[in-house]
Amino acid sequence: MIPVAIWAIAALTIAAILIRPRGWPEAAWACIGAAALVVFRLVSAGKAFLAVRKGTDVYFFLAGMMLVAEMARREGLFDWLASHAVLAAKGSRARLFSLIYLVGAAVTALLSNDATAVVLTPAVYAAVKKTRGAAIPYLFICAFIANAASFVLPISNPANLVIFGRNMPPLANWLHFFALPSSLAITATYLGLRLAFRRELSGNLESSIECPALPFSGRIVAVGILVTAAVLLAASALNLDLGVPTFVAAVIVLGVILFSDRHAFSPIVKQISWGVLPLVAGLFVIVGGLDETGAVRHMRSALERLESWAPLAGGLTASFGAAVASNIANNLPVALLTGNTLQARQVIPAIRNALVIGVDLGSNFSISGSLATILWLIALRREGENVSAWQFLKLGLLITPPALFLATCALLVGR
Repeated sequence: MIPVAIWAIAALTIAAILIRPRGWPEAAWACIGAAALVVFRLVSAGKAFLAVRKGTDVYFFLAGMMLVAEMARREGLFDWLASHAVLAAKGSRARLFSLIYLVGAAVTALLSNDATAVVLTPAVYAAVKKTRGAAIPYLFICAFIANAASFVLPISNPANLVIFGRNMPPLANWLHFFALPSSLAITATYLGLRLAFRRELSGNLESSIECPALPFSGRIVAVGILVTAAVLLAASALNLDLGVPTFVAAVIVLGVILFSDRHAFSPIVKQISWGVLPLVAGLFVIVGGLDETGAVRHMRSALERLESWAPLAGGLTASFGAAVASNIANNLPVALLTGNTLQARQVIPAIRNALVIGVDLGSNFSISGSLATILWLIALRREGENVSAWQFLKLGLLITPPALFLATCALLVGR
């Protein structure tokens, strides 16, 4: 009965996170689910503490990225980029779409998919509204590129940190494995979005908008982002944890900002979505409970069978299987289970990397697929926009399968 109860609480918790009964934030339901496991003695308090502690590197990484992203938002860097994209579009809706897509890919690669969802979304909304055009096609860029570009670099998605932990491949190896697959995923997703919104992107838009000047503090943040990215790439190349370097770099940038504006601390800190951290911690406890049911053992057995298959069949099954699981239960819990399994057993690189692509890119199928998409929905609600689960699913089913298929095949060809 204990495994059944754990799975029931896990399922109810994931459902509550996605549905948000009573309008309570996602983090509240994650913590309630985690607390229920401890209260009903399905998971001991000690094991729950260890599960929370296991996410320390992820917490530091998310905190650092959210801090950098919020500084970029407050100091006008993203508004400046989005406004320049509108001006560079020269009245073409299609050209604006392409430019915003490129900005989204760069932000995701250097700041993580969560930063794209949280900060670039409102900046894009504000810029497009100045053109008096429909915002939805451009807003969907922020959701889909956030996951399509999330395995360009190890730092592009916290799920990568969860999957690999201390066994993160050196940067050179990462690029060897994922450079071509991520390029194909980004390209295929772009073509799919262009096809889906071909009517909305025809014609011209209002381009006579004022472009805000980038203040000195915004330039500081821009330099800080580049330095942070360089530090993270160096840490990845040295096979070091990425969380603390990310947080320290963000604090240094904040210190420079505060030197010129002493009153900036409170506005920056208050606007950060700190609820993401207890949400992630609660999910770590939920996955710790699932470990008690033998989930890792079953997943390990499944991977052993896949390794005996032909490489293409095994790799595609791993990537699409991880994608389906991510869209049912969210990709962060799936990444946690995958990471626990990989730590318990050595898996051949082809299968391991296919799982990464499935967890990262495959979460674009549905609105429940990734933490970044949930954060994107929160950002949309703040702007008064609404996207239904069915609306997202229709688009995800059109765009994601070809991108996932091409990325996985490229991975296997280049192995």
